[in-house]
Amino acid sequence: MTDSATPATVRVALVQVNAGPEILPNLEQAGVFVREAAADGAKLICLPENVSLMVQGRDNILSRVKPEESHPGVPFFRNLARETGTWIMTGTLGCLLPDGRVANRAFVISPEGEITARYDKIHMFDVDLAGGESYRESATYRPGEQAVVADTPWGGLGLSICYDVRFAYLYRALAKAGASIITVPAAFTVPTGRAHWHVLLRARAIETGCFILAPAQTGIHDGGRGTYGHSVIISPWGEVLADAGEAPGVIIADLDLSKVAEARRMVPSLRHDRTFEGP
Repeated sequence: MTDSATPATVRVALVQVNAGPEILPNLEQAGVFVREAAADGAKLICLPENVSLMVQGRDNILSRVKPEESHPGVPFFRNLARETGTWIMTGTLGCLLPDGRVANRAFVISPEGEITARYDKIHMFDVDLAGGESYRESATYRPGEQAVVADTPWGGLGLSICYDVRFAYLYRALAKAGASIITVPAAFTVPTGRAHWHVLLRARAIETGCFILAPAQTGIHDGGRGTYGHSVIISPWGEVLADAGEAPGVIIADLDLSKVAEARRMVPSLRHDRTFEGP
């Protein structure tokens, strides 16, 4: 929800990239798009999952990721936020943990370059898809345990990542904790993207009365993995305000924050939860 001290609108941008197997070139390309978005007036800029590294295989991941304190993406995005005077949701950086696993971690950074929130992806993508695609994120990544709503000038910014979108209870919890905008940085597969991406994101917006910002990876990556693209900005009523299609680039929309209260007033489902016994 917004109040009298909250700006009535905010211009947001989503960056869509085709990241490769080396961190520094990926960051360089992301920086080009962030600067483009800032030049077009965006005040909140969001990037996709695995923005600094898209590589196949546990050994390849572990040989490239860094601990947060030495990850080049952290100072890169802090400096970029200061340079552009924008809020940045970094997408995710793979941060090596002391136990040898990796956190798939998103950061929210203020225009002063301060990290104001961190979120580790809670739900692990462990699936076998038709056509032979198989993923076991839990073999490499440690799942997060804490839902996060970051404070911003535009109200609460709920954080989620990719596969989280299939777990509606997380989004409901974020909305009830004060989120009016929820980010969903992703690297969705092509088969699941075609079938489910827009439907799931629109549902999460409708259920919560939140704006949904879903920046995505696109195209073919290391090892032949394909991602779906179609970064989208969705209103609290479930309307698609912008869709990036399949090309790398930037999409922008002006969010009217009064639409959050309006949607929740028309369908006040967040107030209608009931407890019940299981079947």
